[in-house]
Amino acid sequence: MYSKNFLISLYKTMLKIRLCEESLVEPILKGKIKTPCHLYTGEEAIATGVCAALDKNDYIFGNHRSHGHYIAKGGNLKQLIAEIYCKETGCSRGRGGSMHVVAPEVGFLGAAPIVAGTISLAVGAALASKIRGDKRVSVSFFGDGATGEGVFYESLNFAALKKLPIIFACENNFYSTHMPLRECRFKDNIYESGIPFGVPGYKIDGNNVLEVYEATKKAVEMCRRGEGPVLLEFVTYRLRGHVGPDDNIQGLHTDIRPKEEVEEWRKKDPLEIFKAFLLKKQVLTKDEIDKIKFEIESEIKEAHLFAQKSPYPNEKELCKYVFKEN
Repeated sequence: MYSKNFLISLYKTMLKIRLCEESLVEPILKGKIKTPCHLYTGEEAIATGVCAALDKNDYIFGNHRSHGHYIAKGGNLKQLIAEIYCKETGCSRGRGGSMHVVAPEVGFLGAAPIVAGTISLAVGAALASKIRGDKRVSVSFFGDGATGEGVFYESLNFAALKKLPIIFACENNFYSTHMPLRECRFKDNIYESGIPFGVPGYKIDGNNVLEVYEATKKAVEMCRRGEGPVLLEFVTYRLRGHVGPDDNIQGLHTDIRPKEEVEEWRKKDPLEIFKAFLLKKQVLTKDEIDKIKFEIESEIKEAHLFAQKSPYPNEKELCKYVFKEN
């Protein structure tokens, strides 16, 4: 059903995201990285599976937790790490930091930390695609917390009204910062949010990269046929804190998640599940997996060195890139 190369490429992307995120832990704790970092650890299967179903020219929009989206869409790793260090060589010239990454050359049109802030932008991109007739699909990545914002429902309505080629991709990790989903929604039914607007919705295991890929592939096909929009709810869990490595720094305990719950989800680690699958199906051997890990770790170390050696933006150019210069 799937080629060996395709399965290996999925694993490499997931592993690159995981190792990249984990490589940030030490510099964050040591204060070398100043920008707030919302790590994607535990949610790698979603970005990987979704972007594998897209073409390079398709568009994606991110949020505050978008390192994984950037990597999965093919963004330059050195530029990502440099941006996280707020260096001039970063993808946003060091002006944005972790939450404002962008790679238009591969269709990642940007991320922003405002909750639900890029959903309407993705709708605009989808509208432009329909007007041009270029068959490009837009994907809006957002968390469960964004479904409490009015712009989400306005976007669903407009996208449905105009039959836009857009996929609303909700990464439901059950917590809006530190508030459990059960305390901000009457029902756990995000995937049904589009029903009043005639938008089909599907609930998918966000920790199973092949399920994510298949669901997204079908949604993409619907959009290209002019049958969009589609709402996909990916059920997942973050294995790190809301922001930074954990939420229990300097004696301040803000992570209200039960330890038992976190440990249960560790058993559902998407990377470990997929690795076990590849070993069982003899797609990869343990030695081959170790080699892949070594190669990715080397690439990430090189990216950190590049970032650390890069200059900070010149303070005299504080307003540069804020407005378009003729």
